[in-house]
Amino acid sequence: MNYIGPEAILKKKQEYLIPCLYHFYKNPMQIVRGEMQYFYDHNGKKYLDLYGGVSVMNAGHCNPEIVEKICAQTNTLQHTTTIYLTQPIADLAEKLSEITPGNLKRSFFCASGSEANEGAALLAQLFTKKNKFVSVEQGLHGRTKLTMNLTGIPMWRTDPYPSANITHIPAAYCYRCAYNLTYPDCDLKCARHLEDVIKNGDFAALIIEPIQGNGGIITPPPGYFQLIREILNTYNTLLITDEVQTGFGRTGKTFAIEHWDVVPDIMSMAKALANGTPMGAFITNDTIAAAYTMPGASTTGGNPVSATAALATIDVIEKYRLAENARELGDYFKNKLLELRQKHHIMGDVRGKGLMLGVELVNEGKTPASEKIDSILEQLKDQGILAGKTGISRNVLTFQPPLVITRNDIDYLYGVLERILSKT
Repeated sequence: MNYIGPEAILKKKQEYLIPCLYHFYKNPMQIVRGEMQYFYDHNGKKYLDLYGGVSVMNAGHCNPEIVEKICAQTNTLQHTTTIYLTQPIADLAEKLSEITPGNLKRSFFCASGSEANEGAALLAQLFTKKNKFVSVEQGLHGRTKLTMNLTGIPMWRTDPYPSANITHIPAAYCYRCAYNLTYPDCDLKCARHLEDVIKNGDFAALIIEPIQGNGGIITPPPGYFQLIREILNTYNTLLITDEVQTGFGRTGKTFAIEHWDVVPDIMSMAKALANGTPMGAFITNDTIAAAYTMPGASTTGGNPVSATAALATIDVIEKYRLAENARELGDYFKNKLLELRQKHHIMGDVRGKGLMLGVELVNEGKTPASEKIDSILEQLKDQGILAGKTGISRNVLTFQPPLVITRNDIDYLYGVLERILSKT
């Protein structure tokens, strides 16, 4: 195949795409092929992907076992909408009821995480007959009008007319505590602030990511979610957990909320659900689901190809114990990053669970080293490694690789990053 190359793509992008669509790297490459944890560019150069399409490709790029089933389904039946009966959507709903925590059982399928969170919020309103929401600063919940307002990251809240029915509370950001306190002496004040908000209002739900991905891999401390659950129960307010980035083995558990032994009322998911095939869903229990009886649909939600891709993805995750791999390799990866942190003061904090890890880069005085991260990412790319950047100040070096990576991959990253940081 004749590839037009990065410069020609950039020219077309500038002429035909809406300018909000940005890209990484001063000198970008044209990605033309993926194979498990690797990408290849138009010149044949190989890259170790440690970002996973932003936590999407948990089972690896073009995983042959998944691709085979997608192709077989595509050759048989692609689309009908839910007004006709097909088996994959029903089989997938049954499977999700088996692998999600507690009494979560009934699913609604759509095509993205934004739609999933939008639907979860609607369901919460239908059940509670309340119209307000609590969200968390530094959370990201989507690109639709409502989910953009639920989002707590300024750069992603581009709606010029924000909703007045959403209140944001501080994140459990222990490295930069909103109250200048230290865990555990803080008595989880960030969680206790939730009560101050909902006791005086008509709130349907709190929506929260178990670990905030785009917020900078913000990982709550022990006891946080248990207290959140207790407060919500006291005021008859639902808990919606957004597992769009954290689900399907990413953090070492099938779903990240399981680290805190808490069962949400509604859970949203997307991204890794179908390993890159557009698919989103939200799931709830029998009681809450019963509130949604008026006709509802998503034209391509749960279509045979996407549902088959999701079933195949879950099968691969279970068959190859990818959640366990994420836990074991995640511990190894985190320890290697902590080892680097002892040598390089620019690494202010290392956090996350499983293979969802972030390194907050700082200058002296703990100011965000936002001006340095692009150079580090560029140098990693030149050495054949792709990573991400997140956080309010865009200063968190982020790793969310396919869950099929190996210790050798981590060791390679360690060596390259060591050399780069030594010159930074």
